[in-house]
Amino acid sequence: MPHCLHGTGEHICSFLTVESVFHRSVGDDLNRPARTCGRARRGYVPGMTTNTRLIETTPERVWEVLSDGWLYPLWVVGASRMRDVDPSWPIVGSKLHHSVGVWPALIDDSTSVLEVNPGHRIKLLARAWPAGTAEVVITLAPQGAGTLVTISEEPASGPATLIPRPVRGPSLKWRNSETLRRLAYIAERRDLPTS
Repeated sequence: MPHCLHGTGEHICSFLTVESVFHRSVGDDLNRPARTCGRARRGYVPGMTTNTRLIETTPERVWEVLSDGWLYPLWVVGASRMRDVDPSWPIVGSKLHHSVGVWPALIDDSTSVLEVNPGHRIKLLARAWPAGTAEVVITLAPQGAGTLVTISEEPASGPATLIPRPVRGPSLKWRNSETLRRLAYIAERRDLPTS
């Protein structure tokens, strides 16, 4: 069965289930989600591990956090420190220069913007050597007085691509659930600029 946390402010769906993996026909499209619970459709990217959370603030406030590259290690699980942020962040091609890991075993890496629709959607290429790279898509959609934030992630290169989706999916869901929780803490509690 899909794993869903309804009524908790966040939504995690497991799109491939054990029974769906073992009961598919030879000609089935394995990139197609086998099953969904129907609640995480907005922002869903086929083939990617997807998490959704309702953040109790406006899309503009959430976008302010996403577009402040210096805040990246505060909400992205695994990022330990920020070394530099391109002045043009978050336009296409701009980069965040961060470190991953725990001191003293830190690895310097970067994340770059592949696509952006300011205030609505950003697609990133996150490098995390030695695991490889991952494509991450974050979408924002207004919902009442809040924002429905969806994060979808899929390994793009490196050893992580060799791990079967049913095995890597739960760890990505767990990590991105915490990432969305941290993003919510910052966006919901960040002081508004004074005029």
